[in-house]
Amino acid sequence: MSSQTQYKDEVIAFLKTQSDKAVSIEEIEKGIHMGDADEFKVLVKSLVQLEERGKIIRTKRNLYGLPENMNHITGRFQAHEKGFGFVIPEDKTLDDVFIPPRMTNNAMNGDTVMAEIMQSKRNDSRQEGVIIKIIERGTQNLVGLYTEDTNGDVYVVPDDKKLNFRIQIIEEGSVKAVAGHKVVVTIKEYPESNQDAKGYITSVIGHKNDPGVDILSIVHGLEIDIEFPDAVIEEANRVPDQIDPATIGSRRDLRAEMLITIDGESAKDLDDAVSAKQLPNGNYELGVHIADVSHYVTEGSELDTEAAERGTSVYLVDRVIPMIPHRLSNGICSLNPKQDRFTLSCVMEIDKNGSVVRHEIFESVINTTERMTYTGVNQILTDRDEATREQFKEVVPMVETMEKIAQSLRHRRDVRGSVDFDIGEAGVIVDENGHPTDVVLRTRGVGEKMIEEFMLAANETVAEHFNKMHVPFIYRVHEEPKEDRLQTFFEFITNFGITVQNSKDGLKPSVLQEVLDKVKGKPEELVVSTVMLRSMQQARYDVHSLGHFGLSTEYYTHFTSPIRRYPDLMVHRLIRSYLINKQTDEATMAHWNAELPEVAEHTSKMERRAIQAERATDELKKTEFMLDKIGEVYKGVISSATNFGLFVSLENTIEGLIHISALKGDYFNFNPQQFALIGERSGKVYRIGDEIIVKVEKVDVEARKIDFSAVKEGDDSVVDLGELKTSERREYSKGRRSKKPLNLKGKGDSPKADKDKPKYGGGSISGKNTNKKNNKKGKKTFYQKYSK
Repeated sequence: MSSQTQYKDEVIAFLKTQSDKAVSIEEIEKGIHMGDADEFKVLVKSLVQLEERGKIIRTKRNLYGLPENMNHITGRFQAHEKGFGFVIPEDKTLDDVFIPPRMTNNAMNGDTVMAEIMQSKRNDSRQEGVIIKIIERGTQNLVGLYTEDTNGDVYVVPDDKKLNFRIQIIEEGSVKAVAGHKVVVTIKEYPESNQDAKGYITSVIGHKNDPGVDILSIVHGLEIDIEFPDAVIEEANRVPDQIDPATIGSRRDLRAEMLITIDGESAKDLDDAVSAKQLPNGNYELGVHIADVSHYVTEGSELDTEAAERGTSVYLVDRVIPMIPHRLSNGICSLNPKQDRFTLSCVMEIDKNGSVVRHEIFESVINTTERMTYTGVNQILTDRDEATREQFKEVVPMVETMEKIAQSLRHRRDVRGSVDFDIGEAGVIVDENGHPTDVVLRTRGVGEKMIEEFMLAANETVAEHFNKMHVPFIYRVHEEPKEDRLQTFFEFITNFGITVQNSKDGLKPSVLQEVLDKVKGKPEELVVSTVMLRSMQQARYDVHSLGHFGLSTEYYTHFTSPIRRYPDLMVHRLIRSYLINKQTDEATMAHWNAELPEVAEHTSKMERRAIQAERATDELKKTEFMLDKIGEVYKGVISSATNFGLFVSLENTIEGLIHISALKGDYFNFNPQQFALIGERSGKVYRIGDEIIVKVEKVDVEARKIDFSAVKEGDDSVVDLGELKTSERREYSKGRRSKKPLNLKGKGDSPKADKDKPKYGGGSISGKNTNKKNNKKGKKTFYQKYSK
């Protein structure tokens, strides 16, 4: 007898062959070649479960079909604070569906829902629908502000503005709180028409004005665990502080080799060391040695279960929430200087063209020669600083060899058309109370770029090795951009005189790199890079080697950061299983085939959650940094133009909005083709990429929003953030002006590889309004109506 899971798969496959036709249960029974009455009972149960999950639809006539074949769609509801939202389909090939206000049927942000499509896609508009069923609630616990009204009623207002309701507090079972406390609430009854939700308080984070509570509220709101369970800490405490020589076993002993770590000054979890030398044949040997976390975090252990659930470490402005306890991440697993450590090594022979012509992957034990920093390496290679070169004279020749290897690896990526997004990022500096004191641009020097190339090479080499073994594996994939987003981008760049020829063989990454090369060094470089990045799909984990579009490679994985990413730890476990323990039997293959899909899906989800937390805390502290700047004037660049206003990014990446109502003297219409607001009478054009002078009008820290207004050119009170020294910026933030020129380029950590973070833009475009039809009064698309 077939299982329910098998029947579900067979039913879905059969219904896909029926196109727009709904079929009876008898037709399904015949179509999947069922047998006896017992199997029919299993089929009925399978159909019920599929219907409950929104995978199929049953009509009033008891006919069955797929939602997409019956003008329905199932997906995740993404709400907007203004009341409308979008259903993001589970099937990634389908378009999002817009849900107007009053059509949400009490669905909340993050819910899994089914929507009926009421208006099909026309031209450049979205499909419009109504939510008819909430399949699964996406939020059970939330963070909010405990409040008491004048009638003595107590309730919690959610921090998440997309949850536009309040929760009445059930006193029984609730933790005691007072007005002004940030609390965690568990929902017991979800909101209905004209009725609030109900729930009870499970914990008090602290008073809203206490230091650190703002960050903790974000962390708790995303359900990120800060503390480790007692069982995990107890297991971590049993791990030895030092390597027992008796446990080295058959590992290759590299302790006499020259190896170094290169990280940021503040890094404590050092998970990669590198070595390099030139071979007699003229090629180079590059060694990438990664902390062997899988030796200590074994499959099925308490440490492993917790690490798998967390999926990744989370790096916030004022703290790190680690994937594994600090005793391991900063101790025995960290490649601390001049300490014996277990590693997994990928040693590659690289020719002058940057190709890996030979490689080995093996267990090893190392003892690093030096703990280097990016600053130190940059001083050695770029600044040629004599004092630094003397301090590290033992390793300087190897570092110079590494620079040559990195150049050849970079050349190889350039040749194959890898897309290089070098968009500036900013780091927020906070004091001991979590108050932001500065926002500093980060730059990637030769040291950062060198290590990035080495990690990319190792990740690619490991992925290709196991793909060619034809064994279950986990890959880092980045698929081609969706056609509609790509077309929008190509239309956008025509404003800069750039055209792209479509190829019958599909889009090549090299085409996008050519676009970046054309705008390099021009005012529009940043804005083109940003809009291109926004058109890309998000990288994720998968059990299929779907390739990495941005890197223009067929094979890619994450092998190099097992202390902070669970997929890397899983890759190490697979290396141990396949290469070291020689386990390639049928049972092992079946085990990993069953395990890895869930790991890939869950860790992709946890990565997105971590990115959300990082961005939210950055936005919070950047907004707080501007709190005492109200009335001040700055230079900026229009980073986005919408039908409700202009987003302007300052030189330190802080972004604010000039609402369309603040643009005086004309009525402005949004032209989506030109990414511009255009005045009806004056013809005045505000375009994405244009430089603009703005004044800070309002700062709302709780909403993380900054309001700007446009200022006429020539105002001598304009502050150029890029012309103050760090100390002068701090003085300025206290209200004391300085007229001395400044350089805002600070140094800091950069990601070692494969960070997919869209940021901000700048540049300029030209052109007249070519969308007069859409600019006529009353001719707004249905989703524009709700965006103001």
